[in-house]
Amino acid sequence: MSRAGRAAGPPAPPTRVVPTWTEPMAAAASRIAGGPLGRHALIGRSAFWTPLRVVLLLAVVVLALGWLGKAPCLQQSPSADGGQMLDWRNGRQYVAMCYSDTVPLYGVEGLDSGAVPYRDSWLEGAGTPSEQVRYMEYPVLTGFFQYANARLTAGWLWLVGLVPALPSALPVVVYFDISAAWLAMAWLAVVWAVRVLRPNRPWDAALVALSPLVVVHAFTNFDTLAVACATLGVLAFARRHPATAGMLLGIGGAFKAYPLLLLIPILLIALRRREVPTAVRTFCAAVVTWAVINAPVALVFTRGWSEFFRLNQTRPADPDSLYFVVAYFTGWPGFDGPLASGQPPAVLNVVSATLFVLCCVGMAVLAWRAPQPPRLASMAFLVVATFLLVNKVWSPQYSLWLVPLAVLALPRWRLVLAWMVLDALVWVPRMFYYLTPASKGLPPEWFLGAVVIRDVMVVLLCVLVVRSILRPATDPVRAVHSQEREQDDPDWPVSPGSGRGVSRRQASRRLLTSLDA
Repeated sequence: MSRAGRAAGPPAPPTRVVPTWTEPMAAAASRIAGGPLGRHALIGRSAFWTPLRVVLLLAVVVLALGWLGKAPCLQQSPSADGGQMLDWRNGRQYVAMCYSDTVPLYGVEGLDSGAVPYRDSWLEGAGTPSEQVRYMEYPVLTGFFQYANARLTAGWLWLVGLVPALPSALPVVVYFDISAAWLAMAWLAVVWAVRVLRPNRPWDAALVALSPLVVVHAFTNFDTLAVACATLGVLAFARRHPATAGMLLGIGGAFKAYPLLLLIPILLIALRRREVPTAVRTFCAAVVTWAVINAPVALVFTRGWSEFFRLNQTRPADPDSLYFVVAYFTGWPGFDGPLASGQPPAVLNVVSATLFVLCCVGMAVLAWRAPQPPRLASMAFLVVATFLLVNKVWSPQYSLWLVPLAVLALPRWRLVLAWMVLDALVWVPRMFYYLTPASKGLPPEWFLGAVVIRDVMVVLLCVLVVRSILRPATDPVRAVHSQEREQDDPDWPVSPGSGRGVSRRQASRRLLTSLDA
């Protein structure tokens, strides 16, 4: 470094976007504390309460509320033999809206008795005409995540037997709490990654931390693990570590398939930017990582490993899908008509896959014809959102996939928060739909109507993201980076020697400076 460079010192932190100046919702909320930030106010001087620590604290509070929301399903009641059992009587899991897949899967999949995923099977519908052999139905890492937590549960209960003063409960409750701890840490990693990805928009991460969808769905299933891998993969990619990014996406794909979808926008944008080698390294690392994780299980326990794929092929349209909604309200029998038990909806599978391919073709045209190369977060949101919209299944916790992508792609607080609230509220009619009217639940129309409203809101977000791609001046993220004369997409790696942006060392120093502010 030259003497002039040493004298200049570290680069100044990027201009911080102040929400009370740019977001009407934040400005209105600030009136409680004296109004928007003053023009001459000093910011970034707090020694402890940095934005990162604040948003992580907010995330911890919201995750605690999420656990409390599931707590009614962890209550115990006396059993007929004088012991204790989980109190799920009279549809309590639906009435209290505390249902979590974690609880029933602990017993159904034999985790409570030490069953090894993909090796050990069980009979579903034993003694009935629909009897069939079943195996662990989740991707490999999710299956072994459940198994590891079951072994930790057994270990904790053994320790309680030695030290009775330690807290204890029914094994399934201990299992849920251990699983919830890991899932919560995964979501904290998501919040951290979003904060790091937006050093000049630190408070956007608060939308991820405060999302109502986290309260409802963080512990409904195991999806926060995949979301963490996907978001950390985007961060690694933005920091010019394409191989690491691919490894993280491959690991995420071994938890849930969706992180692998992010390879599509990476390839599309790389073609537009003529930076294909970067995308190829990421793609190859993701595929190799996924294969290395899956290969041992696929080779040794082939039948059990294929259960995830078999189930996805034979699964009919879920009530969460638009196909089911249209069939219910119109009386349409569906693409395949009436299906026998276990018969795959072959036509529906082809239609769903074809629609998604057509959406990807449309996004390829969009990426190529846009005035500027689209931002990675924008294209990633469109890919995942369209996948969910045309898919035959939209399980409630899948909405978590969109949370960090929506915040990164379209940081407009009122709009994104409105979608999150509406999506989270779908949980209410969903629970009472499963309760059924015979048990004082709601008729299907309430739930299916809520699904339509949610889908319309997601389509609206997609339209606005497409608008920001076609009209870059409307993109708030691009506006800030244009002012800083940096790369127009903070999520895309700057090529060495391209003349754009700053060096890796300068970027690291700037990042540390902004995180401390």
